Amino acid sequence: MEVNGYKVESGASLKGAYLYDADLTNANLTNANFTNANLTNALLDGANLYRANLYCANLYCANLEGAFLTRADLTGANLDGAKLTGANLVGAKLTGAKLTGAKLTNANLTHALLDGANLYRANLDGANLDGANLTSANLTSANVRDARFWGANLTNANLTNANLKGAYLSADLTRANFEGADLTGAGLTGADLRDANFKGADLTRANLTGADLRDANLKGADLTRANLTGAILTGANLTNANLTNANLTNANLDGVIGYDS
Repeated sequence: MEVNGYKVESGASLKGAYLYDADLTNANLTNANFTNANLTNALLDGANLYRANLYCANLYCANLEGAFLTRADLTGANLDGAKLTGANLVGAKLTGAKLTGAKLTNANLTHALLDGANLYRANLDGANLDGANLTSANLTSANVRDARFWGANLTNANLTNANLKGAYLSADLTRANFEGADLTGAGLTGADLRDANFKGADLTRANLTGADLRDANLKGADLTRANLTGAILTGANLTNANLTNANLTNANLDGVIGYDS
């Protein structure tokens, strides 16, 4: 098809192309090169962008609902406000991408690279991020309810005030920031939470069985009915934490600060 004078098709070279408001619904764009292209408000719902190069492309408020973006390169792309509900982003590269307010409900981000990505206030409700790399990603105030992060890397990730109710987080969360986050009923079985910050976080009914919480900050956290069976809490700060009916069976509490057994 031809859009704004550009031939848009599989394998097309569209580097720097101006495709503002373009209607590319259900288009076959496999292996196309959209480096630095302007796709602001573009309609790409249902489009096939397998292995497409969208490096630093502007996809501000673009509609990519149900799009196939497996192994696409979206490094540094602007996806602020974009709609990616149900999109397939398996193995996609989103390093340093801008995703503020993006809608990723039920998206498949298995093994995606999101290191350094900005997901401020993004909606990841029910998304699958198993094996994804979210090192130093910004998920402040994001909705991550019921999302999956099995085997993911969230080292140094910022999840301040994020909604993580029912999320599955058996992952590397070393030095992650969960201050003020809602982790009600979250699954953190065997998670690496060394030096993580849970100050004021809600961990009511969270499953922390076998979790490594060495030197973690749980000051003022709500751990009511949390399961900490076999958890390692060596050096953790539990000052003013609420441990009402928490299960601490076989937990390692050596050197814990602010805990009165």
